[in-house]
Order: sequence, then structure tokens, then C-alpha cells
Amino acid sequence: MTETGKKPPLFTETPEEREFELRAAVGAYWSGGRLLIGMYAFLFASLAFAYFYLRSNNAGQLWRPGGVTAPTGIGGAIFGVTAASALLAIYGQRRMRSGSILDWEVSGWTSVFGGLVAAGLQMWQLTELPFFPGSSGYASCFIGWAVLNILLLLSGVYWLETNLALCIRLKRIDPEDGTPATSNGPAAQLFRANVESCTYFWGFMAVVGGLFWMFFYVL
Repeated sequence: MTETGKKPPLFTETPEEREFELRAAVGAYWSGGRLLIGMYAFLFASLAFAYFYLRSNNAGQLWRPGGVTAPTGIGGAIFGVTAASALLAIYGQRRMRSGSILDWEVSGWTSVFGGLVAAGLQMWQLTELPFFPGSSGYASCFIGWAVLNILLLLSGVYWLETNLALCIRLKRIDPEDGTPATSNGPAAQLFRANVESCTYFWGFMAVVGGLFWMFFYVL
């Protein structure tokens, strides 16, 4: 209460202020997703530097004694599943842009399953290696990449799965306002921005998987 006995006026946001806050939140999703990609890019760049440095130096001929290689069949399967899952995630996001939320959900859950399969294959491959960690430069780099790749895959799976769960929740809140793919509500707009950043991350996963598949199995 004020000295005159009247209640102080309640603070209310103007439509312009709400629109500005929404644009800022959407921009934060955009920036956050790219920053996460940048963080992982630096991790894998350091691994790539170690790979090429040790390979070119080849001190004591210990880079790759005997031409030993990790199981190529499992490695090809990991890359193939990762690439296929990323393409499905990209396809689903494009279908969402056209208003089909069901296609995105089916593609998303399939990508989640594919990501888990790829991570499981990567873990299993570590038990089938014909060399010991630290036995050569190739072995050390491979173990480092395998651990980082598992972390990358699980990060993408977790992010996509949380978006899929959020989609289910949004459809139940206000079904008359439209689907999360078509609604103009703030929650739906933030959801679509989150999905877009997640899709970029899955594309990054496929690119990284392809590059290091070439490093360890082709070159």
C-alpha cells in the first residue's frame, strides 16, 4: 500500500516487450546450439592434430606397427548408422517445416534408436580391438576418438529425445492452438528453434563420423 492508501500499479509487459523476449530466447537457442558444435569441434580438432602429427612423425616406426587396424566392419557400421540417423533427423525437421509433426516424430524416434545402436557398436568395438591402448600412436588416437564419439552420439541422442518428449507435452497443453509444428505460440516457436539447433548438431555428428572413419579405416 502507498501513503495515499492505493495499491501500486502492477507491472505489465507490453506486446513489444514480449515479442523482444521471444526473439531473444529463439536467438539463444540458435547461439547455444552453434556454441555446442564449436566446443565439440575443438575437441575433435585437437584429436585430428594429434593423429596427423603422430602419423607424420612416426617416431621409432611406432605409429602403426604391422599396419594394425581396428575392426573395419564394425567401424563401417558405426559410420553408416550415424549417417543414416542424421539424414533421418534432417528429413524429419524439413517435414516439420511443412507442418507434418508426425513425420518428424517417426524420424526422430528412429534416429534416437540409430544413435543408441551406433554408440553400442562403438562400445562393443572397444572389446574387439586387436591392439592395446597406448601400444602405438594409432592405438592411442583411436581410443581417444572412440571415447569422444560415444560422448558425441549420446549427447545427440539425449538432445533429440528431450525434444521428442517436449513435443508430446506441447500437444497435450493446448491442442486447439495447433501442433507444435504450426502453432504461433511462444512455446511452439521455442520448440522449433530447439529442434533446428538439434538437427544441425546431428549433421555435425555425421560429418565428424565420416572424417574420422576415413582417418582410421581408409587412410
